[in-house]
Amino acid sequence: MSATSLDRIATENGTFAIIAMDQRNTLRRMFTAVGREGTDEELRQAKVDVARELTGLASGLLSDPTYGVPAIAAAGALAPSCGLLVAAEPATRDSYQGEPRSHRDPALNAQWVLDQGGHALKFFVQLRGDRPAPAAGEPDLVEECVRMCRQIAADCRATGVPCVIENLIYPIPGQELTPQRRATAIIESARALNDLDIDLLKLEYPGSPQACRELAGVLTHPWAVLSAGVPFDQFQDAMRVAFDDGGAAGFIAGRSVWREAVALDGQPRQEFLTTVARPRLAELIAVADRHARPIH
Repeated sequence: MSATSLDRIATENGTFAIIAMDQRNTLRRMFTAVGREGTDEELRQAKVDVARELTGLASGLLSDPTYGVPAIAAAGALAPSCGLLVAAEPATRDSYQGEPRSHRDPALNAQWVLDQGGHALKFFVQLRGDRPAPAAGEPDLVEECVRMCRQIAADCRATGVPCVIENLIYPIPGQELTPQRRATAIIESARALNDLDIDLLKLEYPGSPQACRELAGVLTHPWAVLSAGVPFDQFQDAMRVAFDDGGAAGFIAGRSVWREAVALDGQPRQEFLTTVARPRLAELIAVADRHARPIH
């Protein structure tokens, strides 16, 4: 399957303008941080509201199967022009001595994504491609993750569903995650994932134009830069560098666009999403239209 398989979640120009609303535990913590309970119904309503107001502009919406996808479908909140990426990673994560350890539920496969009405499968991992080799008797966390991603990509390929892998860097216990080490980790992790049959990588901004050029040098697959919850203005700046120097094909942005909506309800939330979040998304799309590298 070629990169054209990504067309359903891309713009007509062949770039990505995707809204991320797949948060589960993170979104609940956002509610509690503003003095709200963060009930299941609050999570569902927030996802529906964001989808209804923003997907008319976006090329894709990334949401979760627990609170987001069913509620958005029931409300008819997804714009017909907007593709749907379904988060297929388990809601809970394993760990080994303080480091995240990848695992998957085989039932949450590519066919399951199609059954959810999805157009692409997204899987979240935390891979440190620069991690030292394991000591005797320790699991190889890098190989575990890469092997799992290879299985996911093969399943997607066989089913005809685009595979999107998201990677977030984490600090290794006892090791300071300096900006240089973080950039190296992003680049080396991308190198390990690039060897797999993945359609799109969702990666962090590595921190500088030089690091973006190094990242571009190891990638043969398209990648989209994620917002990681940074303030909107900071994300705009990072996007431009990711596009110009890193050759990124677009963005996948969540909290940077809609964060403040969590503290609001009803008409105030509607007004925020209409008058603040939509213009933010439109600005990001305009930057991507000018600078992102199309997949075709």
